[in-house]
Amino acid sequence: MTALDKITHRVNLHGDPELAETPRPLLTLEEFFEGNDILGSIGCNLETVPEPAEFYALLLRIRKMRDVADVRVQVTAFDSPDWPFSDTVWIVTSEPPEEVSTWFPEHLMPDDCWWGWVEGQSYEAIEMPPDMEPVACWWD
Repeated sequence: MTALDKITHRVNLHGDPELAETPRPLLTLEEFFEGNDILGSIGCNLETVPEPAEFYALLLRIRKMRDVADVRVQVTAFDSPDWPFSDTVWIVTSEPPEEVSTWFPEHLMPDDCWWGWVEGQSYEAIEMPPDMEPVACWWD
């Protein structure tokens, strides 16, 4: 099974990820990035589109931080036959969004960071320690 076959199966596990009623897939870093060399699968609106490997390395470092329990990549669309697209990374942390945004170098800086899930949207269940909440990092 190829990396594309694996991620296609994973993303469609709960239904079509582009339908509003389908819980947003929240992929582990390994699920989203291993085998992913598709420019624009994440960070496509940044001034210089980064290689997925650059995002992967940064997010792995963030996941190892003391006040971080997990980092998940939300699949926003799968309208390319090459790889799913993400505009949002969720960081499960006790740190506020203002602090989380400082963890990104300027050229990979999210356009916005905020506490909590988007109202009206459902998400795959992930483990959430009682003293932590999800912080969205969103690229427009």
